[in-house]
Amino acid sequence: MKNISKHFGGVHALDNVSLTLRRGEVHALVGENGAGKSTLMKILIGLYQGDGGEILLHGNRMHFKNVRDAQNAGISMIFQELNQVKVLSVMENIYLGREPRTGTGSVNYKKMYQDSTSLLSSLGVNLDPKVKIRDLTVAKNQLVEIVKAMSLNAEILIMDEPTSALSKNEIEYLLTMIRTLRDQGKCIVFISHKMEEIYGVCESVTVLRDGRLIYSGKVSEISEKELIRMMVDREVNELFPKQKATIGGVVLEVKGLSVDGEFENISFDLHSGEILGVAGLMGAGRTELVETIAGVRKPSKGEIYLRGKKIVNRIPADAIKRGIAMVPEDRKRNGVFLKLPIKENVLMSSLKKCMRGPLIRGKLERKYFEEYAEKLEIKYSSLSQTCKNLSGGNQQKVAVSRVLNADPDIIILDEPTRGIDVKTKAEIHRLMSSLAGTGKAILMVSSELPEILGMSDRILVLHEGAQTGIMDRNDATADKIMELAVKTERMEVQ
Repeated sequence: MKNISKHFGGVHALDNVSLTLRRGEVHALVGENGAGKSTLMKILIGLYQGDGGEILLHGNRMHFKNVRDAQNAGISMIFQELNQVKVLSVMENIYLGREPRTGTGSVNYKKMYQDSTSLLSSLGVNLDPKVKIRDLTVAKNQLVEIVKAMSLNAEILIMDEPTSALSKNEIEYLLTMIRTLRDQGKCIVFISHKMEEIYGVCESVTVLRDGRLIYSGKVSEISEKELIRMMVDREVNELFPKQKATIGGVVLEVKGLSVDGEFENISFDLHSGEILGVAGLMGAGRTELVETIAGVRKPSKGEIYLRGKKIVNRIPADAIKRGIAMVPEDRKRNGVFLKLPIKENVLMSSLKKCMRGPLIRGKLERKYFEEYAEKLEIKYSSLSQTCKNLSGGNQQKVAVSRVLNADPDIIILDEPTRGIDVKTKAEIHRLMSSLAGTGKAILMVSSELPEILGMSDRILVLHEGAQTGIMDRNDATADKIMELAVKTERMEVQ
C-alpha cells in the first residue's frame, strides 16, 4: 500500500500512509486507539475506499470495490469481534455463503464435511467439523476463523487483537499456529497492544499515530521503550504510575466465601486506600469471586462484612446502594449499553445527582458527564454518539466513568485494561492510583502479571477456585505469583 489517504466528514483518518508486506513474515501494526490501524486495514480488504494512494499486489495495481474482491485476491481479515453464526456448525461457518452444491443445487454436506476435515487436519486443528460454534471456546472460535481464511486461499491474513480474550495456554497455541502459517509462506498482519507478543512473533512493525506513519522497520532494530514512545508521542518510563497512598482501616472483609463449582473458602480483607490485586490463571475463579461480592452471584457459603457489619448483596443494586460498584470483564456484554448514547451510559448509575425534585436537569447532566469525559479523556463526536461507534478503549473509559460517577467507596475492576492501547492503559492506571489516594478501596482482577505487580499493594492468588496465597507488593515477583497460580496445595485460611 502506497501513500494511502482517507477522510471521514472532514476528519483526516489517514494521511499519506505506506505499508509494505512480505511473504513468510509476521508484520505488527501498532498504535493507540484512533491511530488509523482499523481504517488502513479496512481499505486493504475493500471495506473502505481510500481518497488517494494505491494498493500494489505482486507489483500489480489493485482496486477493491468490496470485501469479496479482496478475498478473491487472497486477502482476509479476522476481526477482534468475531462475526460467526453461533447456531451453525464449524464446517457451515467455514463455507458460509459458498457452500458446495450437489448436481440438483442442494447443499452437499458430505463434501463440506470432507473438505473441512482435510482443511482442519492440514492446519493441525483438532476440531470436529460438525460441532456447533456456540459450544466452542473463544480460542477455538479464533481457530475456525483462521481455517475459514485459509479456505479462501488467503496469502495475506490480517488479525485484529486475536489474543485479547485468550488464556496464556491458548495464546501460545495461537502464536504457534501463526508461526506455522508464516513458515508456509503466508503474510500475517498482527494488530496488538501486547509488547511481549510483538517481540515474540513479529519480524517487522509499522507504527501509526493520528493517522500518520511514524515508523516502519524491523522489530529487532527498535527497543520496546522507543516503540511505546512512538505510539503515544511521549516518554513512557512508567506504564504503572503507582502513587504512594495511605492505607487505612478495613472496609471490606470476606470470610470463607464459596460458590459451589466455582471457588471455595476464600478469605481476605480490603483496606481504604488499597489496591488489592487478584491473580490466577483462567478458570481460577477470579471473576466469579468478585461477581459474588458485587451481588451478581449468590454465595453457597461464607460471609461478607462491610465496615464490620455483615451484609448480603442479593442483586448488584444492593451492592451499589452500599457503595460497592464493579466494572465487569466483558465491557460489550455487561459494561456498556452499545445502542444507547454515550451520555446516558456515563450517567446511568448517577441520575439522582442530576435531579432537582422530580425532574432531571440538563445542566447537571452535562456537568457530571463532562467531568468524567475530561478526567478520563474520552474521545467522542457528540453527546448523542452511541457507544457501539466508540473504540474499545473509549468504551472501557465509559464503563469506568459510569461506575465512578456513582461515587462508590469500593471499586471492583475486572480486567480493567483488556484489549486497549498502551496510552489508555496508563491513563486508567493513573486514575486507579489517584482514586486510591483519595481513600477509595480497589479490588482489581487482571490476567497481566506486569499490571498485577505494578499496581497492587497486596496480591491475592487463586488456583482452580482455591486461595493459594496473599503477598505484599514488596515481596511479590512474577515467579512467586506463577508458582502460587499453579499450586495444587490449598492455603490454610484462618
